[in-house]
Amino acid sequence: MIQYNKSSAKRKRGLPRRRVKSFWQHPVFAASVLIFIAGGISCASWWFWHSDWLSQTVKRAKSSFILSTAKQGFVVREILVEGRIETSRQDLLEALRLKNGSPILAFNTGTARIRVEALPWVQKVVIERQLPDVVHLFLSERRPLALWQRNGIFSLIDINGDLIPLRDLSAYSKLIVIIGKDAPTKAANLFKVLAMEPQLASRVTAAVRVGGRRWNLHLNGQTEILLPEKDADAAWVHLANLYKKHDELFNNLKTIDLRLANRMAIRQGDKSVVKKGVKGLPAIQSKSIDNSRKRLKRQMHPNTKAIPASGKET
Repeated sequence: MIQYNKSSAKRKRGLPRRRVKSFWQHPVFAASVLIFIAGGISCASWWFWHSDWLSQTVKRAKSSFILSTAKQGFVVREILVEGRIETSRQDLLEALRLKNGSPILAFNTGTARIRVEALPWVQKVVIERQLPDVVHLFLSERRPLALWQRNGIFSLIDINGDLIPLRDLSAYSKLIVIIGKDAPTKAANLFKVLAMEPQLASRVTAAVRVGGRRWNLHLNGQTEILLPEKDADAAWVHLANLYKKHDELFNNLKTIDLRLANRMAIRQGDKSVVKKGVKGLPAIQSKSIDNSRKRLKRQMHPNTKAIPASGKET
C-alpha cells in the first residue's frame, strides 16, 4: 500500500523554476566578443603602423601649419653669430643649411647643432630661434695652442690637447712645436709656466717631452734648455732673470741644464758652425758671434757653479 505524503508534495510544488540563460549571456560568448574586438584593434594598429598613414597625416598637417605661418612672416630674415673667429662664414652657412626667406619653424635646431659642432674650429654651439625672423648662434671655438710633431707629421692642437682637424697649417707655422707621445695632454701646464716670462717665451720654438716626466725647450732652434721635473716654474723664472741681464750671451750657448736646484750646467756652441734646429723645423739663421763676449758662466750669477754638460737626455 503506497502512502502519499502531502507535505512532501507541497514542498516540491513550492520550489522556483530554473531560468535558462540566453546564448549571448554565456561567458564563452562574451570572451569570444572581447577576443574579436582585441584582434580587430591589433589588426587596425598593425595596418596604421605599416601603411605609414598616421605619420604621413601628421607630416601633412605640420607642413600645412608651417606654410601658413610663413605667410604670416615667420621666415628667416637675419642670422646673428657671436664668438666666430676662425670659422669661415661659408662653412658655417653650409652647416646650417639655412637660406634667407626659409620658414623659421621648419628649421631644426638640433640637427643643425650637430652639423655645426662637426666643423674643425667649433667646440660648442647654442642655436636659438627668436621669432618671428631671427636665428641666433653662440659659438665657442677652439683656441690653437701648438703644433704637435709625430712621425714627421704636424698637427694643430688646442688648449685642451685635442686635435684640430685642419689640412692647411701654413697660417700657424709660428706656433711652438711640441714633440712627444704625451706632449698634447701636458702642453697646457707647460705654456702656463712659459707665460710667466713672456719675453723669454717669445724665443721658444720647440718643446720636447722627455721620458714623460719633463721638458727640453729650444730657443730660436739653437739653444736647448733642460727644465727639471719638479719646480720647472722656479727654474724658468730664474733663467728669465738671467736673460734680461745677459740676453746677448744666449746666442753662443748650446745647452743650459737647469735640472739641479743648486747649480746650472752650460755648454757653449761651436762658433764656426751654424747651430742646428730641431729635426723637422725650418732652418733659422744664427747671428754672428762676437769673439769678445765673455763666457756666460762668469757673468750670470756669482753663486752659480758651471759644469760641463754631458749632452745625454735623462
